Amino acid sequence: MTISGAITARRLALAAAAGSAALLLGALAFQYIGGLFPCKLCIWQRWPHGLAIAAGVVLVAVPSRVLMWLGAAGAAGSASVGVYHTGVERAWWQGPDTCTSGSIEGLSPDQLLAQIMNAPVVRCDEVPWEMLTLSMASWNAILSAALAVLWIVAATRRA
Repeated sequence: MTISGAITARRLALAAAAGSAALLLGALAFQYIGGLFPCKLCIWQRWPHGLAIAAGVVLVAVPSRVLMWLGAAGAAGSASVGVYHTGVERAWWQGPDTCTSGSIEGLSPDQLLAQIMNAPVVRCDEVPWEMLTLSMASWNAILSAALAVLWIVAATRRA
């Protein structure tokens, strides 16, 4: 038996769920220990990880391919939002109006003041932290995509 043959689908899925838990715990550590508060899109990236973690927790008691596909959907969902957030950060496309600063062209002083007063505390189009030129959103996209692949391999592996 090869090493890869000894790794069961369930173990792969649980490793992927643990990966989502690690990413979520890392985000919370950056927030509560590092003081880097999340923007709206950062929060959106967290919810799908919760789905993947929940699928892994239930998978401990109830072996199910459906749960593995659910975990894959969660990880892929977080990766998708991470790609979208990265695009907003790099100005490839515009983010939600409630998350970025809008254009100030053609605004009256009163409209400009209203825009400033209603601006989000943490903006989605700014990068508060990066490593190797990649933002946290970019790293989440990459790592979440890898976890989605792990979930898919688990879901398609023979018992």
